[in-house]
Amino acid sequence: MKQNKTGFLQRFFRLDKHNTSVKQELVAGITTFVTMAYVIFVTPNMMASTGMDHGASFVATCVGAAIACFLMGLYANWPVGLAPGMGLNAFFAYTVVGEMGYDWQVALGAVFLSGILFTILSFSRIRAWLLGAIPLSLRFAMGAGVGLFLGLIGLKTAGIVVPNEATLVSLGSFREPEPLLAAVCFLLIAVLSLKNVFGAILLSMALVTAIGWGMGLVEYQGIVSAPPSLAPTWLAMDIAGALDVGMVSVILAFLFVNLFDTAGTLMGVAHRANLIDKEGNIENLPKALKADSSSSVIGSLFGCPPVTSYLESAAGVAVGGRTGLTAVVVGGLFVLAIFFTPLAAMIPGYASAGALIYVAMLMMGTLAHIDWKDQIDTIAAIVTVVMMPLTFSIANGIALGFVTYTVLKVFTGKYEEVSTSLYVLSVIFILKFAFL
Repeated sequence: MKQNKTGFLQRFFRLDKHNTSVKQELVAGITTFVTMAYVIFVTPNMMASTGMDHGASFVATCVGAAIACFLMGLYANWPVGLAPGMGLNAFFAYTVVGEMGYDWQVALGAVFLSGILFTILSFSRIRAWLLGAIPLSLRFAMGAGVGLFLGLIGLKTAGIVVPNEATLVSLGSFREPEPLLAAVCFLLIAVLSLKNVFGAILLSMALVTAIGWGMGLVEYQGIVSAPPSLAPTWLAMDIAGALDVGMVSVILAFLFVNLFDTAGTLMGVAHRANLIDKEGNIENLPKALKADSSSSVIGSLFGCPPVTSYLESAAGVAVGGRTGLTAVVVGGLFVLAIFFTPLAAMIPGYASAGALIYVAMLMMGTLAHIDWKDQIDTIAAIVTVVMMPLTFSIANGIALGFVTYTVLKVFTGKYEEVSTSLYVLSVIFILKFAFL
């Protein structure tokens, strides 16, 4: 019977063609899950700040991620794990709800609508047209800007960066336990990661949580329990509220960040997993994009922020993951994680903050790919990166970067180098700043 099951997996996922085995895929799936599992502890803490039920958010995160992984594995046969994106989580919680004042139900409605748009793009030629229309410098700047924005969220949550009436922000006190433990968590993750320690982020968060428990800052709540109800977040999105004119830039921000982040991640994983043929074609890339885009729509039904492909999938690929069986294993582990709700509830904000700061640093690595010799690219990229954290909005950073790029090209006589779609988007953003 076991051989029959193994034979079915061999045939369905075409393991022989990809020079892999069931055992190899299982190890890869476990590796990918461990490297990205921090999301199930960090996301509920961020969503709770919006008023969402922590337990329901935890279950929604696990279920949304599991369905997305199953879809990616069974439909696209790609070794990619998916979950709510960290930068988009921060934008959802701290900008759309916290800064702009929308209810979390309306923010979920925006996630749903952006997911629908992303899915439409994935099933049409518009996707390729749009991907090619946005300059590379702005694409890389968007990733770095989201990282810087996420880093500011982590520093603020930890109390390492605090408000100051005279200077706007200043350094918090490391004599307080929370900022100190957040800094320790960040440094510990960095050291263990540099030493290639398996599950560096999870281990560091667990250790810092244990230290907090020893100091009386964390209350033990158990490890395993029945999953909380999904009722507080199930089908809670307010689509009508998200159709407000002021939400246009929010929906576009969700769309663009998800689109370019997904494209970059999938292409990077494709190279590592040898999914590119001799002609340079990427195997099942359209299916992978469809699976990713559909995941945000499905996830929003449960109460999930935008779901996206995780670059951490490269860790599983590095140990031999080559097919969708890896993604299915990741999805299965997300399902099992639902029963560890008490453990998720114990993870303190400063442990989550340490992980956020570390992930933010990694995301800012895309700055290395910007063409610093081109002054227009440089200026537009810097505006995009800097204005995301300084305006506390990914949407504003994207809008200001796009407008800057277009204006500089037009007034330096290089207007022909600007795509039609970028002109349209720039006009929309200018009208937004002028009238909204």
